[in-house]
Amino acid sequence: MSEEENNNAVTTGLVKWFDPAKGFGFVVSDEGGPDILLHVNVLRNYGQSSVADGARIELTAHETQRGVQATQVHAIYPPQMPQTALLSDIVGVDPDIVAAAPIEPARVKWFDKSKGFGFANVFGRSDDIFLHIEVLRQSGLSDLQPGEALALRVIMGERGHMAAEVHAWETVTIDETGQAQS
Repeated sequence: MSEEENNNAVTTGLVKWFDPAKGFGFVVSDEGGPDILLHVNVLRNYGQSSVADGARIELTAHETQRGVQATQVHAIYPPQMPQTALLSDIVGVDPDIVAAAPIEPARVKWFDKSKGFGFANVFGRSDDIFLHIEVLRQSGLSDLQPGEALALRVIMGERGHMAAEVHAWETVTIDETGQAQS
């Protein structure tokens, strides 16, 4: 293996922590070794402004004089959450109903991580879509910025329309029928 190949390794690991306010966090590689610095700009290049602690991540890392740093994110997998972490509005909702809901393009209206919720608007609709922090975590996100593009599966909750699944828009693909797929 050449030094260049060794210096730019694709690895998988677990997000140890990520703080969007600080603009960075760390990943623990499955292969061991030093923690990998994950900068918010690398995450933004993937299409997300945050990632949930405990999420699985596949990335390219580069060893520098200051340590190992992520240079590209290839995939993010939400953390494994126990069933008890589900929202009370979603408990009892058949997972097939959520899976059958179309993925819709939306933008974040506002989100307050300290309050644990916010709202988004689906393109072409005037109603607000409720976003809960637990749904974000289950989707592998930890925070959202106003104007951020999202892909949502929206269901009718006890208090109105709410996101049951959230994806960064850049991580969604469009199938041959023109439908968005996660």
